[in-house]
Amino acid sequence: MITTVTLNAAIDKTYYLSSFPLGQVTRVRRMFAEPGGKGLNVARVIRLLGYPVLATGIVGGHNGRFIESALSSQQIDHDFIRIEDESRLCLNFIDESSGTSTEVLEQGPDVPETAWASFKERLAGLAGRSRIVCFSGSLPKGVPKDGYAQLIRIVKQAGALAFLDTSGEALIQGTAAQPDFIKPNEDEIGTLMENMGIPSGALQPGEALQRLQAAARIPNITVSLGARGSLTCFEQTLFQVSPPPLQAVNTVGCGDSYVAGMAVSALEGLPVERCLQQAAAVAAANALTDRAGYVNKADVDALLPQIRVERL
Repeated sequence: MITTVTLNAAIDKTYYLSSFPLGQVTRVRRMFAEPGGKGLNVARVIRLLGYPVLATGIVGGHNGRFIESALSSQQIDHDFIRIEDESRLCLNFIDESSGTSTEVLEQGPDVPETAWASFKERLAGLAGRSRIVCFSGSLPKGVPKDGYAQLIRIVKQAGALAFLDTSGEALIQGTAAQPDFIKPNEDEIGTLMENMGIPSGALQPGEALQRLQAAARIPNITVSLGARGSLTCFEQTLFQVSPPPLQAVNTVGCGDSYVAGMAVSALEGLPVERCLQQAAAVAAANALTDRAGYVNKADVDALLPQIRVERL
């Protein structure tokens, strides 16, 4: 089983607008409301790909009840710690005239110490039943800055693989616990290296990844290069992944879909080249949908042979 962790869950609302001029009243043409937060996107994609998944984390208030109810209707198993404060709303405004996406993200609730302690106990039990645990998204208020590091250690002690997709201080602190997979962006690679005292001045991206991997002892590090694909360092071997040209409908959720694709590939025990190919195909399939964290299995299958993986 794969477990996904979303500590700062949300209701994700996507608004499709014919145009989005600032300072004016704008009518919404279409709207989708989904249980969101990066980890819930990962869970949904795993479920759509046909794999067993359980979503956990922290939810609160009326918004939290909506999140749980919507997950149940989508046949996604879940086991959350509940708090009183409201889970957040995250808004995505898509201007169809320009193709641009504007996101407005609430900060989220303040998590009490008792809820954090309860969640760690809950995760210890779930990790013992899981092959992979995916940690995604920001840390809510009240959770320690090393929150992901604490959780990753719990997961690894239970014998499961830990995947981490976050940013900023949460990424820096979480990386110290040696997760099995991380997905930083290009800027964050330099920050991680600087934090570990690794000179990164004139290094090429591939060499920087190799040095980071050796120092951090993280088996799989992938850096997204946007439309150019991604660069992965897997056990000191570099791979360049090139996606096919796409007419993207909505790119929000592509990174989460990549994590989902990587998780199901690892669950199957596929060779690394096949893992990277499948993860990229799942990410590309998400870009063809009008909602974040959705894929069509037929799209994944059609895109798979178009993904080029080159060992460098």
